[in-house]
Amino acid sequence: MSNQTEEIKGKSSPSYEIKNEKLNDQVKKSFDWTKYETHLNNETQEERKKFEEIYTKTLPYVQELEIYQGIVTYVSDKTIIVDIGFKAEGAIPISEFRENFNIQIGSKIEVMVVKIDYKGQCILSYQKAKMLRNWQRINEAYDKSEVILGYVAARTKGGLIVEIFDIECFLPGSHINVKPVRDYDTYVGKTMEVKVVKINQKTKNVVVSHKVLIERDIEEQKKEMISKLDKGQVLEGKIKNILPYGAFVDLGGVDALLHITDMSWPHINHPTEIVQLEQELKFVVLGVDKEKNRVQLGLKQLQPHPWNSLDQNLKIGSKIKGKVSVLADYGAFIEIIPGVEALLHISEMSWATDLSSPQDFVQIGDELEAVILTIDRQERKMSLSVKQLTPDPWINIQERYPIGSKHAGVVKKFTNFGVFLELEKGISGVIYTNDLSWIKKIKHPSEFCSINDKLEIIVLTLDIQARRLNLGHKQLTENPWEKYEKIYYVGSIHDGIISNLFDKGASVKFTEDQKIEAFAPLRFLEKKDGTTLKKGEKTNFKVIEFNKETKKIVISHTSIYRDKVQKKEQRMRNRKFERSTLGDIAGLAKLKEQIEKEKNK
Repeated sequence: MSNQTEEIKGKSSPSYEIKNEKLNDQVKKSFDWTKYETHLNNETQEERKKFEEIYTKTLPYVQELEIYQGIVTYVSDKTIIVDIGFKAEGAIPISEFRENFNIQIGSKIEVMVVKIDYKGQCILSYQKAKMLRNWQRINEAYDKSEVILGYVAARTKGGLIVEIFDIECFLPGSHINVKPVRDYDTYVGKTMEVKVVKINQKTKNVVVSHKVLIERDIEEQKKEMISKLDKGQVLEGKIKNILPYGAFVDLGGVDALLHITDMSWPHINHPTEIVQLEQELKFVVLGVDKEKNRVQLGLKQLQPHPWNSLDQNLKIGSKIKGKVSVLADYGAFIEIIPGVEALLHISEMSWATDLSSPQDFVQIGDELEAVILTIDRQERKMSLSVKQLTPDPWINIQERYPIGSKHAGVVKKFTNFGVFLELEKGISGVIYTNDLSWIKKIKHPSEFCSINDKLEIIVLTLDIQARRLNLGHKQLTENPWEKYEKIYYVGSIHDGIISNLFDKGASVKFTEDQKIEAFAPLRFLEKKDGTTLKKGEKTNFKVIEFNKETKKIVISHTSIYRDKVQKKEQRMRNRKFERSTLGDIAGLAKLKEQIEKEKNK
């Protein structure tokens, strides 16, 4: 026995294995497999090929990172062997089955092929297959908008952690309930229905919501209630919210809009004049949009319309009194009785044509008298006129205001281009800025006059069809620039006083006529000693530019003494020229005498 044991040990020793491998190599080199296969007949080779094809067909096509159904063939303390139908079985660590202790030989489980090594061995994973399958189920639930039951595992910043298919999902605090939730801990350890609302495939983050399910239930209840509503029904409701344009009413699960125009027949400025929060009232259904789930209510419709109590004797041409309730760009609305308003268009306010907005004629709260132009009791519309109460002042206006006639008027309004002057009630004219003064350069009419000032004018043009009067104020006097043209011609010298200094020069008033001002550029204010003229300083100036059309006179003090120097230099140059010319003539005379003497000789 000892000799046999030693012999077995010798065979299993490393030296024995090395010798055995060397022997196998020698056999492989000496044995000719090609000759071995060629001696087989064709039938045997074809038969072998058939068996190979049958064998390869029985083997499945296995890919890495795919899930396959397997059968447990062996269970040990550390490993579980699983057969997935491949040529080799795969091993999975027992640690992956801690959650499932019912694994036995013959159990069917899903596994993932993590890797196939160079030997053809499959490395399998039970947990990765389970995770991938759960991720697929969550994606499927998201695509189909399914409701899933989740377990609230813990609280986190801004919400809760909900476990779904062993995957941790985030439930934001704003999606727990339709009402704000303050205590998140009350939900921990409980199960709740949720819906997957967002999945980030890159980061594998899942966001779920419980609020959408509540909103869905509310929406279904709302649809059911709205389907039962009909136009004309009278319902009780509570004022839920008040906005500038109306109020929202709770009809017991359905929010409806009560517009400000449907609260009261008389005009109101804000809904709080009629309703208050939490106030319970009766409302009438004005409209139901079952597709958009919208309901419109009315409150004033429960009261009789004020037009029914309007005086039946009122007709076109009747005079009525009212109060201005609303101002618009195109006119004003006059309240005749509470709930009955009529339109006073801006064109019917006054015969005058200078009204740019209704505020120029009336203000909210003003009481006035008007005449009815149109009245439609069925459509409940009425239009008024104030100017029709008085005769049209533009009739025979050419007899009262002929062109060239002189009048007086009151300044009523300024514009960028001129002044509107009221000559009489309903008759206004415009004085353009350039027709206010001959002398002053006026940029805005407020520099010349004030509102309510009385001005004398002359009629320049009259357009009866356009109802337009063009007036002038400066035309009452002669144009002084005709006289100035003869006095302040270019080159003339005048005494003046510096009235104002600017960055580019100074304005100068002539002592002989304080009404007119001239402009002296800065470079022409230099005195003979090199200093510059100051404000209030009096000296003489020379006119270097005169323009009657633009009312512009440019003067210079510097030019006066510089011109004198230039004239003196010019005179000196002229004298030198004269002397040189006379000398040349005397020399020529002597030369002529000498030539004549030579000829005589």
